[in-house]
Amino acid sequence: MTETTIGIGGAAEGTDMVLNIGPQHPSTHGVLRLRLVLDGERIRSAEPIIGYMHRGAEKLFEARDYRQIVMLANRHDWLSAFANELGVVLAVERMLGMEVPERAVWTRTLLAELNRVLNHLMFLGSYPLELGGITPIFYAFTEREELQHVMEEVSGGRMHYMFNRVGGLKEDLPNGWTGRARATVAAVRSRMGRIDDLVLGNEIFRGRTRGVGVLSQQDVHGFGVSGPIARASGVDFDLRRDEPYLAYGELADTMRVVTRTEGDCLARFEVLLEQTYVALDLADACLDRLAELPPGPINQRLPKVLKAPEGHTYAWTENPLGLNGYYLVSKGEKTPYRLKLRSASFNNIQALTVLLPGTLVADMVAILGSMFFVVGDVDK
Repeated sequence: MTETTIGIGGAAEGTDMVLNIGPQHPSTHGVLRLRLVLDGERIRSAEPIIGYMHRGAEKLFEARDYRQIVMLANRHDWLSAFANELGVVLAVERMLGMEVPERAVWTRTLLAELNRVLNHLMFLGSYPLELGGITPIFYAFTEREELQHVMEEVSGGRMHYMFNRVGGLKEDLPNGWTGRARATVAAVRSRMGRIDDLVLGNEIFRGRTRGVGVLSQQDVHGFGVSGPIARASGVDFDLRRDEPYLAYGELADTMRVVTRTEGDCLARFEVLLEQTYVALDLADACLDRLAELPPGPINQRLPKVLKAPEGHTYAWTENPLGLNGYYLVSKGEKTPYRLKLRSASFNNIQALTVLLPGTLVADMVAILGSMFFVVGDVDK
C-alpha cells in the first residue's frame, strides 16, 4: 500500500506567531503593550511592555517643594487621587514629627474610604463591559456620580481633589456636608445589589471567569502583588488592619478583610465587590465619630518655607488597588532629595507573565481586566 501526502505547505512546521496587543488597544486599559507568543489560539508566553506614558514624576518630585509635590503624587492613579496624596503627606509629617489634629485624622479616613468606593465602582462596571455586558457600567457610574458630588463639594475637585495638606486638610467641612455624605453612602449601599445581581448572578459571566487566570499565593509573594488581587488568592493582608494608620486602629470592629482562596478572575471580582460594602461601612463609622468630636482645627499652621529635617522615611498606605509607598530622603532642604514611589499597579501587572501563558487568547481579556490596574500607576 502506498500513502501520498499532498500540499502540506508550511502547515507541517509548528511555527509560533508573535502578536502585539497594544500599546493602544481597547483591552489594555490604556497605553500598555503585551507581546504574546501564540501557538494557534493558545498563549505560550507573555511580556508586558511598559513606559509609553512615563512622566518622570519621581524626578519631578526633586524639583518641587513639599507643598507642590502633593499635586504630582495626586495623579499617578487617577482613580485613587485622594489616597495618593495622603501617602506623601504622611511621609512628610513623619519626617517632621508632626501630630495632625484629630478632626483631620478622621476626615482623612472618611474621604479615603469614599475614594476607595469610587475606585472600585469603576472596575465593577468596566470589567463586565469588557466581557460583553454593557448594563453594569451605567449603574456603576450612577453611583459614582452620587459620590463625586459629595467629594466635589468638600474639595472643589472631581478627580484630583488636592485636599490633603502637610499637617492636615485644606479647610474644614462645609456646613451640613456630613449629613449629605451620610445620605449618599446609604443610597449607594441600597443600590449596590443591582450590580451584584446583574454580574454575579449571570451564568455567562461566571462561565467566563471561574477557574480562569488562577494566581497562586507563591506568585503573589514572588511578584509583590497586593490589594484585592492578592486577597483573592488567599493572602490575608491589609495595612489598615495589620499596620494601622490614620484612624483605622480605632475601627477594628468595623474593619473586615475580604479574602477568597480560588485566585481566579471571579474571585478577584467578588473581593472587589465585597470590599466596596466594607468601605461604605467604614465611611459610616467615620461619620459617626466626626459627629461626636468637638469643634477644632483641621490642620496645623506651617512656616512660610517648609523644610524636612535631614534623614529618610518610608510611608505606605492601603490604596484601593494595593500597597502604595513613598520612600522619602531629605537633605534638610525645602525639596525632597529623593522620593521613590512604590505603586500597586506596577507590581500587580508583572504577574501577567505567569497568568497568561497556557490560556486561550479569548481568555486574555478576562484575565487582563481582572487585574484592576491603572496605566499611570504603572508608568509613574
